[in-house]
Amino acid sequence: MGGTESRAGLGQSGALGRLLLVGLGTSVVPLDSALNIAFPAMTAHFGQPLAEIQWIVICYVLTYGSLMLGIGRLGDIFGHALVFRAGLGWSAVAYLLCSAAPSFQWLMACRVLQGIGAALVISCGPALVTSLYAEALRPRVLGAYALLFATGSVLGPSLGGLLVAAFGWEAVFWFRTPIALAALLLLRGLPAAPRQAVRESFDFAGAVLLAVTIGSLLMAVNQARHGWPALVLLVLFGAALWGFLRQSRRSARPVLALHHFALPGFAGLNLANALANLAAFAVLLFVPYYLTRIAALPVGVAGLFLAGSAAGTMLISLPGGWLLGRVAARAMAAAGILCIAAGLGLMALWGAATPAWLLLPPLLLHGAGLGLLQVSYTEIVTATLPRADRGVAGSLAMMTRTLGVVTAASVLTLVFEGVQAGGLANGAAAPEAFLRGFRASLASAAVLAALAVVPLASDRLRRLSRKG
Repeated sequence: MGGTESRAGLGQSGALGRLLLVGLGTSVVPLDSALNIAFPAMTAHFGQPLAEIQWIVICYVLTYGSLMLGIGRLGDIFGHALVFRAGLGWSAVAYLLCSAAPSFQWLMACRVLQGIGAALVISCGPALVTSLYAEALRPRVLGAYALLFATGSVLGPSLGGLLVAAFGWEAVFWFRTPIALAALLLLRGLPAAPRQAVRESFDFAGAVLLAVTIGSLLMAVNQARHGWPALVLLVLFGAALWGFLRQSRRSARPVLALHHFALPGFAGLNLANALANLAAFAVLLFVPYYLTRIAALPVGVAGLFLAGSAAGTMLISLPGGWLLGRVAARAMAAAGILCIAAGLGLMALWGAATPAWLLLPPLLLHGAGLGLLQVSYTEIVTATLPRADRGVAGSLAMMTRTLGVVTAASVLTLVFEGVQAGGLANGAAAPEAFLRGFRASLASAAVLAALAVVPLASDRLRRLSRKG
């Protein structure tokens, strides 16, 4: 007790200062939302159709999604602060390379490098901030961390719109380099890795197999429309998964202890988080085009509107962390998912004549739902896994979100393309065909979000049946 209390009392101002600096460093990842408002300018610059924009998302998210659990384990072994700071330095360079990309293919390669930096940063962020305070304060600290993360998401579209208008699409990358370097230089006094007589070994083979498992699955989903490439990827996924499961059983300290998923409701919780984030990503994927093409808003104003979703997340994060001590975390997660579904359903009703003032409430509701889900989900996972696996816990929270995001970029784009093409084939004008695709995609996302409640409700019903 003495060690924990002394850490909590090492000076709340000192812990708060470090929390804010970790938040500043972490913000370079959610500030990637600046790209979404730059999508139209980027596709125009490189001469790419709208559907190709998914690769800007997939190359980046696929990379950090595949690597996060392994890197989170490295943080548990060698120290979360060391891995976090390495990520800031790596990211600072990657942003400059992205902004200087001479072609779309080079940009994709640089986005992979950026994804490595993001994995280093966000895999250890939650573990770092919870190590600054007593364990009893964990829900509130996670709420504060979610607030800081959401602040980056709020500022991203707003800054992105202004930067694109003033300097072009390249600015949405390079403006983050000084932020990463400032956090790297200012961060001091972070908790060091615990000293061990014999340092725990890292399951490198398991980490590689897990990365291949996740990466091949996500790419198989993306390539589903192309037939045999998806089959090849599914075979690779099956082989890698078999290898990972075998390696995990043999390893004394696997990257991810699979027995946690046998705990009541844990697998369902992760499925619900993936489904909800699949649905929620429809906003960042399609709304930028609606705002600029249908609502005809200037790019700077469109960025401010797009930030409405992240603003909802930011506004709810601290109250959500406070409520976790009074409301069951699973009930809060279910409420968040229903808010996401409601917000998406309202967006699916947007049309060419929808007034601008009616665009903001659904975005705020959607973001508030995401905030409630993120805070409650992270709390459940962090409480379930041992403290020695805190880096893995934070990484698992981000990885299940990533599974949803990459799947959304593939599946919802397929829905959009199909409905838009059908509209054009039936003689609809381009704006009307786009609007049909937009509405179908957002309506599909709303249904998927509502379905995400099912795994949580099923777990609740099983518990009640056992009590009965």
